[in-house]
Amino acid sequence: MSKEGPSIEEIWVTIQEETEKRVQAEPVLASFFHSTILEHDSFSSAVADLIANDLGSSSVQPMLLRSVIKEAFDSSKEILKGTGSDLLAAKERDPACKYLSEPLLFFKGFKALQSHRVASWLWVNSRHTLAHYFQSRTSEVYGVDIHPAAKLGEGIMIDHGTGVVIGETSVIEDNVSIFQGVTLGGTGKEDGDRHPKVREGVLLSAASTVLGNVEIGKNAKVAAGSVVLKDVKEHTTVAGVPAKEVGEAGTKRPAHDVDHMIEGK
Repeated sequence: MSKEGPSIEEIWVTIQEETEKRVQAEPVLASFFHSTILEHDSFSSAVADLIANDLGSSSVQPMLLRSVIKEAFDSSKEILKGTGSDLLAAKERDPACKYLSEPLLFFKGFKALQSHRVASWLWVNSRHTLAHYFQSRTSEVYGVDIHPAAKLGEGIMIDHGTGVVIGETSVIEDNVSIFQGVTLGGTGKEDGDRHPKVREGVLLSAASTVLGNVEIGKNAKVAAGSVVLKDVKEHTTVAGVPAKEVGEAGTKRPAHDVDHMIEGK
């Protein structure tokens, strides 16, 4: 294991070992564990199969989507790297996550992120219609709506996922944590660069809304239910409608520590 964390190969070995033990613990799910994990020869194959089966429909068969997802993985090492980082982020930050295999199998926020990574690759390669298909099905199946043109870093956790909306020109840097009901949107019918820029280490608590081309500074925290309409300084907490600065972030790494409390309150 490197100083930067486990490799994709190490992650995959751990997932397989966990799954073999869970087959013994819950034999009712044995066929499920075999088809989703144990029958695959690589992490990327398992991810592609899971996402394709979720997003397939009567008109677009999972087999076709699986080939697209594998093409994306084969064409961009950054996609698989981001997937591994997102998986570790979910395991490290979510106290409900006991196994590395859980986000891959069950967490819709994690799976929505991986679908977006594929949609983003399609968008960059001018395959906009298929990218929109991935966006639409991801919204329907996982309850998370991310425009394919939005730029997302790695080590991102979308916890619960339900109701998260991320607009076209949004930017989310590395190691950000996002909770249910978060919206990164515009303020109206503007054209061009009109969505938020969320810097590294930010915590966006449940049902917080950030509107317009505003910047959420590094390691800042947006309290639950807040509406942010202007820039937020680094290492600060904002709260309220409209959101106002209420103190420091309370921790050096809000996204990692996931402390939703407001300092001094």
